[in-house]
Amino acid sequence: MPNLAQHADKLTFIKSSTTIGATHDISILKLNTGDTSPGRPSLGAWVTYALGSANPDLPAYVVLYTGKKQPTGGSVNWSSGFLPAVYQGTAFRPSNSPILHLDHPELIGLAEQRDDLDLLKRLNEQRAALHPDDTELQARIRSYELAYRMESTAPEAVDLSKETDATKALYGLDDAATKDYGTILLRARRLVERNVRFIQVVTGPIEVPGNEQAINWDAHQELEKNHGAHAKVVDKPIAGLLADLKSRGLLDSTLVVWTSEFGRTSYGQSGNGRDHNPWGYTQWLAGGGVKAGTTFGETDAIGLQSVGKKVDTYDLHATVLQLLGLDHLKTIYLRAGRAERPTVVYGEVVKDLLA
Repeated sequence: MPNLAQHADKLTFIKSSTTIGATHDISILKLNTGDTSPGRPSLGAWVTYALGSANPDLPAYVVLYTGKKQPTGGSVNWSSGFLPAVYQGTAFRPSNSPILHLDHPELIGLAEQRDDLDLLKRLNEQRAALHPDDTELQARIRSYELAYRMESTAPEAVDLSKETDATKALYGLDDAATKDYGTILLRARRLVERNVRFIQVVTGPIEVPGNEQAINWDAHQELEKNHGAHAKVVDKPIAGLLADLKSRGLLDSTLVVWTSEFGRTSYGQSGNGRDHNPWGYTQWLAGGGVKAGTTFGETDAIGLQSVGKKVDTYDLHATVLQLLGLDHLKTIYLRAGRAERPTVVYGEVVKDLLA
C-alpha cells in the first residue's frame, strides 16, 4: 500500500516553523492571510490577483474541504480582503454535488437564458457605473458569466466517474477511512489539470466508529488515538496525489504545500494529550521548484521551540510566491495611498528551500 514515507525524496521539510497566536481562529487567519485580524487578502487571493486566471471557465481559486461544515473560521480564510472581490476563493462542497445549481434550468432554453443574463448584465453595469469602487458588484457581474460557462465545464471537472479503478484505489477511494479525503484530493488533481490557479484543501473533523463526536487534529486529549486516526485518513491520499502528479508530468509545475496553523507541544496535557505549539513545528513542500529530499531548520532538544533560522508564516508566503514566479516585495496593490503587499512589512524568501 503506498504511503507518504515512500515519497520522502520528493519532500522538503521545514522543521523550524513559527507563528504568533495560540488559538485556532487567530493562527488559522494568520496562516491564510498573514494577519491575526480579518480584513487582509488570503494568499490565494494575492496569487490570483497577480497571475490572473489560466482557465476562464472555472474559478481561479478553489477551496475543497472535508467534514459536514466549513472549516474553522469559514470564508474569511479565503477572502479577497481589500483586493477586488473577484479574487476571493470559491468553496466546493464535500459531496457528490460540490457545486450547487449547476444544472441548466428546466423549461428555459439556452437562448432564453442567455437573453436573461444579458439583460441582468446591462442592469448591473448601469448600477456599477454609478458606484465604480464597488468591487463586490463587479465581482457579481463576472460571477454570473462564470456560472453560465461553468454549466458546461464544471460538472466534468469534478466528476470522478471516468477515473480508472486503479486511480481511485491510488487515492484510497476503495477504503471507507480514506474515501472522503481521497475524493477531494483527486478532484484537486483534476482541477490542476484544468489550470485552476490556486487550490486550497482543508482536512475537517472525521467520524470514528465508537466516538460520540467527530475528532480533529486538536488533540488536547488522546493524542495517539486522534493523530493515528487522522494519519490513516490523509497518508494514502497524499501519497496517491504526489504519485499521480508525478506520473502525469504535473509535479514539477505544481507546488504542493502541507501546513497547519501551529503544531503540538512536546510536553503532555491532560495526561495523554498535547497543547498548541506556535514556537516550533514542521511543514513540508513538494513539487514546483523546491529542493526535494532536504530538511531545513530544527527545534531545541525537547522539540518545543525553533532554534537558529526560524520560518514564520510571512517567510513561508514569501517563499511560496517566489516559487510561483512572484516577488513578494513587488506584488503590490495600492490601497488608500498605501502600497500593500502579501507579507505586510515582513517576510524573507527561504532560499535554502529553492532548487
